[in-house]
Amino acid sequence: MSSVSASRRAALPLVAAAGFLLTTPHAHAQWWKRAPVDFEECADAAEKAATKAEKTAALAECNAKFAGRRKAGGGYSYYDFLQDRTFDIAGPNPTPEEQKKIDESYTAYLANQRRSNVAEAAARQQREQQEQQQLQQVALRTEVARVPVPVPVERPKVQQAVAGDARSRPKGAPCIKGSFSCEWPRLSESLNDLKKLFNPTPSKPAKKG
Repeated sequence: MSSVSASRRAALPLVAAAGFLLTTPHAHAQWWKRAPVDFEECADAAEKAATKAEKTAALAECNAKFAGRRKAGGGYSYYDFLQDRTFDIAGPNPTPEEQKKIDESYTAYLANQRRSNVAEAAARQQREQQEQQQLQQVALRTEVARVPVPVPVERPKVQQAVAGDARSRPKGAPCIKGSFSCEWPRLSESLNDLKKLFNPTPSKPAKKG
């Protein structure tokens, strides 16, 4: 916690340091008649400085001396610019206990910032992965669309003769030599002759007188 406090003190505005550099030792000790109790009283006294340079230096010293600012309803508030947050405090400066709570709040603030950064990085990585997948799908669909679809080749139909061609052929139609419809009748007659040769028809018995 001490390291957090040290880093917070190191991050205070440099305006106060510049104001001290502009202030001479004599002006630093004598610019007010009575020690102010808070920033507002200190700033009122600084407004009465003789020159603009002395006024600027006095206001810078007031800002460095008092961290709190008066509240309208009483009490004081302390604005921590590192957290961009305002804390209620009892006096013109935070007490050690109040400063401890402010430092603890700053530590929690840094932890939340880290978690938020990690979550944001993870969400960004997920979005990038989804976009990459979508691009890959689009590229794949494009490649598929470019592949030509084979067109079936229509072959010429071959007319096959059947045994009934001879009967279906109109009478008197010319017979094409060598076609099945013309050769089938002769083959059929030859087969019938062979059947008669091997299976002769039995002769009828003579009638008795």
